[in-house]
Amino acid sequence: MLRIFKKILTTGVVTERFKTPKDDELEQLGIEIKRHIDKRFSGSIAIRQVDAGSCNGCELEIHALNNPFYDIERFGVHFVASPRHADVLLVTGPVSRHMQTALLRTYEATPNPKWVVAAGDCAVCGGEFGVSYASCGAVSNVIPVDLVIPGCPPTPLALMKGLLGLMKVSA
Repeated sequence: MLRIFKKILTTGVVTERFKTPKDDELEQLGIEIKRHIDKRFSGSIAIRQVDAGSCNGCELEIHALNNPFYDIERFGVHFVASPRHADVLLVTGPVSRHMQTALLRTYEATPNPKWVVAAGDCAVCGGEFGVSYASCGAVSNVIPVDLVIPGCPPTPLALMKGLLGLMKVSA
């Protein structure tokens, strides 16, 4: 046990420093998102997140949107369990062949009007997996995509900016 503590103390911090967004930037972005949501969706927007075969890096960043730091729910953005309640499908990962049918069914179950967002490099272009016997590649190869948010993985701030961009373009 002492050997482990000694190693910890001599090694030090080996992770990257986290560049915290300025509170003002996060607040202004959230307020603008809330303004668009209030105008177009009567106070809230529902997102159904679909993992179509990702490594879960993007999901970790999406989950961060709900932590106390970002707390995206205060701006009227809610994640829902059913596509029947969703306004937006947020899809991550290259679409694996096993998830192709499930993604199509989820898309069909989402009521119109609906938006589809491909989040992360794998969802945008297939990433390092591309199209193969096991992968359909990009989400756009399976269902129509309205917005792409690149990044490996995209940060919570990039995801928020993407959602705001979607609302501005579709207004």
